[in-house]
Formats: sequence, C-alpha cells, structure tokens
Amino acid sequence: MESATLHTMARRYLRSRNGKLYAEYAALPPESRRRLGDYTDEEKRIFPRQNVVAAMLREVERLDPDDLPPPDRLAAALATAATTAQSIFTTDLGPSEAATAAAERELFRRSIKSWPAAKDLVVEPLGYRRVFSDEEVAGWRHRLEQRWGLQQTMWHPLITQDVPEDVLVVDASAMWDGPGIELVREALAGMGLRRVVEVREHGDPGSLLDLDLFEPVYTGAEGVWTDDTLDWIAYASHESSVAFAGTLADRLRATWTDLDDWGWVPWWDQPAK
Repeated sequence: MESATLHTMARRYLRSRNGKLYAEYAALPPESRRRLGDYTDEEKRIFPRQNVVAAMLREVERLDPDDLPPPDRLAAALATAATTAQSIFTTDLGPSEAATAAAERELFRRSIKSWPAAKDLVVEPLGYRRVFSDEEVAGWRHRLEQRWGLQQTMWHPLITQDVPEDVLVVDASAMWDGPGIELVREALAGMGLRRVVEVREHGDPGSLLDLDLFEPVYTGAEGVWTDDTLDWIAYASHESSVAFAGTLADRLRATWTDLDDWGWVPWWDQPAK
C-alpha cells in the first residue's frame, strides 16, 4: 500500500468515526443531554470517544500529505498517534471514561494494522490539510496582527463599531443559504490560489488546506483565513458575520450580483424585540 493511500485511509476512518459518534449523541433523547458536567452514562460512553478521535485526527493531519514517509514508517507514526494523541479533553479522565477512550484508541490501532494487508483497496482521495505546529500558528497570528490588525482571533466588525469602508461584511446565512462559499472559492481560484491558511480560536492549531476544503464559517470557534501574500483576509465571527478585505473583497464586490441581499445587520442596530 502506498503512503498516500494509508494516510488517506487513516483520515477517512477518523472522520467517519467522528461523524458516527456525533450522530449517536444527536440521537439521544433531549432529557439525556444534560449540562454542567451532569452527564448520563450514555454520554460518558460517547464523549471520551469523540474527544480522543479528534485528538488522533489532529496528530494524523500534522503529517504533510505532500511529504509522507515510506509506508512502514508511516504506519508506525499512525500507531504512535493512536497511542499518544492528547488534548485538554483527553486528560484527567475518570476510570470509566479512560477505559472508553482506551478502547477507541485500540480500534484505530487495529485498523492501521489491517489496512496494508487489504487487497485491491480503493480509497477516494481527500483534499490537502496539514495541521500547523504551535510555532507556526503563533507566526501567522503575529503576521495577521501586523497586516490586518487582528486582535487575538477577532477582527471586524467585532473589534470596532466603525467598520472601515473597504471591509465587506455579509450575514453568515450567505455562506450556508446563499452562494457565498462557492463565490469566495471562485474568487480565490481566480487569484491563482490552491491553498488557504486557516487559524481558529479555542486553541485550535490551525492548518494549511486545499481551497476545496475552505469554508469561511463559524463552527463554534471563530475563524480567520489568508495566504502567504496577506493580500486578503476573511473572518467568521460568533455574531453571524463574515467579513472580507483586500483583493478578495474587491473580487467579491465585482462578481457577487445579489450581494446587497446578504448584508449583515449589527446587533446594536437591530430593533428591540
């Protein structure tokens, strides 16, 4: 098995596991979804698995798909990720949660061992994504602060009520219910871009990803996007806004025919309910 196939198998497996576990949680009756740590036994069965899957996926995607080691070394690296991957959500677990997390790690280790022996295995490719090191993320944050005035992971329209005229702000619904995502991708492709830098809040390590994987949306974590030139920026906030500036904003204003229909209204200008 080629290294690219093995790496893609690992990414697809972990993404699939995450989706399955999320669906299991969503299927729980509403009265079972408690908060403030008062979790049911069923939730305790799901949460540790989700968290360890996310940690393992992060470590697997730290490997550069463009520069993978030979298959045997890659398999060893994947097994190491299965054993050692951690996050703030996978430490200090109680006995039952720790046992559940360990079982999820073992499932991944067994899968890694089984894939090289599989014959005629066909794996659909995944878009490029390489998770950054902490040092890389710090570097990108500094560059964005210097070029665009980023504050932590916040930008316009949240850092001031006086949004600069050259900043384009649309409602987040333009991304999901409107043509926003495709128009943004088309604009960047027209600028010759293939990959985008993504930095998010809450300790997310950030990544370099294919344009086809780029979605300028709020996911529970605010996001900022740019590329090596820093000629443009995109920012998705928790206030249902998505902002653009630089060459990307210029292109969107020129190509987005119904742009005025997707304008963002700040909360301080909305009528009282």
